[in-house]
Amino acid sequence: MSVIPVDIDHAEHSVGGASGHWFRRFTHVGMCVIPFAYHLWGEPIAGIVSMTPENFVIAVAGFFIAIEAIRIKLGIIIVGQREYEAKQVSALAWGAVAVCLTLILAPQEGEGLEAGKYTIPIICGLTFVDPIMGEVKRAKMGMRAAVLVGSAVSYTIWMGSVALFSTPFLAAVLLAPLTVAGEVPRVSWIDDNATMILFPLIALLLLHPLL
Repeated sequence: MSVIPVDIDHAEHSVGGASGHWFRRFTHVGMCVIPFAYHLWGEPIAGIVSMTPENFVIAVAGFFIAIEAIRIKLGIIIVGQREYEAKQVSALAWGAVAVCLTLILAPQEGEGLEAGKYTIPIICGLTFVDPIMGEVKRAKMGMRAAVLVGSAVSYTIWMGSVALFSTPFLAAVLLAPLTVAGEVPRVSWIDDNATMILFPLIALLLLHPLL
């Protein structure tokens, strides 16, 4: 399948059916803890294996890539994954590597959670906007409704980051819609778990000198 229908019911194509689908959704939302854990406890966690936080994230990304290569080679799909992921890079792997890239590449200024002024909204944008837009489309409400709802959620996350973590207001205004834009491409060769992070991340790296 080269193009994925906008309103496809992924529960019908997920291992575990509806239960697998909701397991996938809750796992997706749970990933929101990653940037908070990284900025609050990154050093002690990485210190367990005598690494810096950055090197630990690089190692985690390498681990996911290696496991994904083995999974594809064997054609394995686990609970919550979709049938077409058996022979291609899965949404989980795309999302994991994209999250790691954000933690490695996004500018980190200040200390504690303030250092996450960009990583937190970019990653939380993925973890919340993607499943919400997915459920709007699954309810046959159409892409327009999904974009409107997704935009509201994305701007809420980014503006919350402005208030809580000193994210520049201009960054929030410009990058929030790019999270939603990352959900629009409907192809199977790259998952929106990647594009919903890579779109705002790439724009951030280009715009950061101006912020």
